[in-house]
Amino acid sequence: MKQRDIIFAPEARADLLTLYEWISAKASPEVAMTYIERIERYCNGFDIASERGDARDDVRTGLRVIGFERRVTIAFMVSYQTVTILRLFYGGQNWEEDL
Repeated sequence: MKQRDIIFAPEARADLLTLYEWISAKASPEVAMTYIERIERYCNGFDIASERGDARDDVRTGLRVIGFERRVTIAFMVSYQTVTILRLFYGGQNWEEDL
């Protein structure tokens, strides 16, 4: 099985920061950080068996999406050497339109 590098696009990092700030304000910084760390750990697990989730070539060629804990949609692309996390959408955001 091929192992790939995981890259978070700047937009995905911004999505994580926005999500952290929102959860931090609603709950606490500790709760927010724990959640963000779980998302990052999940995404970093895409290094092996990367081609998971649903292929969504109808939205964007090469796009794959997968859910995380029924609240976050992760949009990513897989190349020969890398998995690029493009965006993270929380709680029913219209991700198809944004991509």
